[in-house]
Amino acid sequence: MSVTDRGATVWLTGLPSAGKTTIAHALADRLRGDGHRVEVLDGDEIREFLSAGLGFTREDRHTNVQRIGFVAELLASNGVKALVPVIAPYADSREAVAKRHAAAGTTYLEVHVATPVEVCSVRDVKGLYAKQAAGEISGLTGVDDPYEAPAAPDLRIESHTQTVRESAASLFTLLTEKGLA
Repeated sequence: MSVTDRGATVWLTGLPSAGKTTIAHALADRLRGDGHRVEVLDGDEIREFLSAGLGFTREDRHTNVQRIGFVAELLASNGVKALVPVIAPYADSREAVAKRHAAAGTTYLEVHVATPVEVCSVRDVKGLYAKQAAGEISGLTGVDDPYEAPAAPDLRIESHTQTVRESAASLFTLLTEKGLA
């Protein structure tokens, strides 16, 4: 099996507007350019198409993460690099996904996009921080709902101190070190 045929799940976790999806797409472009099969499982798209009807309670967030983890493992076990930019705020939910991958013998890498909430609120890509500040929404991860940062991720990216290209390059280096790129 060649490196381009080896699947893996790369889970990018972090606060809203941390840069997870942007980094995932930059990495996907580079991997595709090298002949890898890649899918980006964007959290917003999954919520719309696979987890429609789920809310933002702890239980619903856990269910959403488990659904995404199932799809990611399925793709990865079939030779696809599944890049998963999803907040996944709870450590136990991410751990359950990691265990699913381990049980199947599928590579799972956890990447923490560690961007401070102050930077995320300025970026505010989807306007969530502004809506929370205006009292229009509650339960915003990292503001009035918890975010449990990974204790020992495979990689920590501080997207506020480097460019998207540099962030994607550090992730590519991790994949190379693991024999996946």
